Amino acid sequence: MRYRQFGNTGLFVSELCLGTMTFGGEGEMWNQIGDLQQADADKLIGRAFDAGINFIDTADVYSQGQSEVITGQALKNLDIARDEVVVATKVFGETGPGVNARGLTRYHIMEGVKASLKRLQLDHIDLYQVHGFDPATPIEETLRALNTLVEHGHVRYIGVSNWAAWQIMKALGIAERHGLARFESLQAYYTLAGRDLEREIVPLLESESLGLMVWSPLAGGLLSGKYGRDKQAEAGSRRTTFDFPPVAVERAYDCIEVMQGIAGAKGVSVAQIALAWLLHQRAVTSVIVGAKRIDQLDDNIAASEVRLSDEELAELQAVSALPPEYPGWMFERQGDYRRQQIDQSRQR
Repeated sequence: MRYRQFGNTGLFVSELCLGTMTFGGEGEMWNQIGDLQQADADKLIGRAFDAGINFIDTADVYSQGQSEVITGQALKNLDIARDEVVVATKVFGETGPGVNARGLTRYHIMEGVKASLKRLQLDHIDLYQVHGFDPATPIEETLRALNTLVEHGHVRYIGVSNWAAWQIMKALGIAERHGLARFESLQAYYTLAGRDLEREIVPLLESESLGLMVWSPLAGGLLSGKYGRDKQAEAGSRRTTFDFPPVAVERAYDCIEVMQGIAGAKGVSVAQIALAWLLHQRAVTSVIVGAKRIDQLDDNIAASEVRLSDEELAELQAVSALPPEYPGWMFERQGDYRRQQIDQSRQR
């Protein structure tokens, strides 16, 4: 297992992060994703930790809070030292019937962190992430609340999830102007079957030194090896019960066909190729893997050992490439001679 620097900090996290969305099964949607209870969760976390994974991601809304409860209890049951694990959770979603039990207000953030700390049985959260964009709350209010949590020691670092590039950049500007804690990471959807992140967000992350945590790296199971043009998964599998995230299916099938060829030549699974491709992307800090069974987790962990050649990466790049979109194609056209100048100057 390799470890990567987390954003613009001195923290190092494993390149694979254990996701806990399969823990708990409380609520109709979460039950479709997974309903692992304490004993099975303990086994998964123990196996991940033994493999070198030091990074765990959860959220206050997963299984109506039960994912945090199970995660925290597992850390206790396994007697994992606090300084040997980086725990991340999130705030934003609805956590109660009240009109203010949601969003990114100072009120909800302060209430949310207290509840998460209690469920996790921790005295601090290493990475506290806003789970979505709140159109009702000024960004400055959100950042000031998060900064208070950092100053008080309840939270070590803050991150963001599922925001647009302009929203992230605005938040970074506000934080810099007022001397507030800044977002150090983005948690976002990124996969061979959905590379939209590369248009605006990846250049932002690289420019501003933010870490990238990838959720749903197998496109909701579509790249697991169970699916293809002439191959549909059995009833009850993830994509048949919870068809998310949205994917351009025909392009995904093209990707799967190429992935199958590379996987067959290497003697590994299609899922490992999907994860390995992400681990070869410069912007990626950690890929979140979730599992219902030990064998699934073991297969995902093995992806960290898969090396893709330049030729294989080029083949995957070609089949999964995004259609040209303005202003990207204009940047490419107008900036070519300047890029040539840069390359020439570096050769001297």
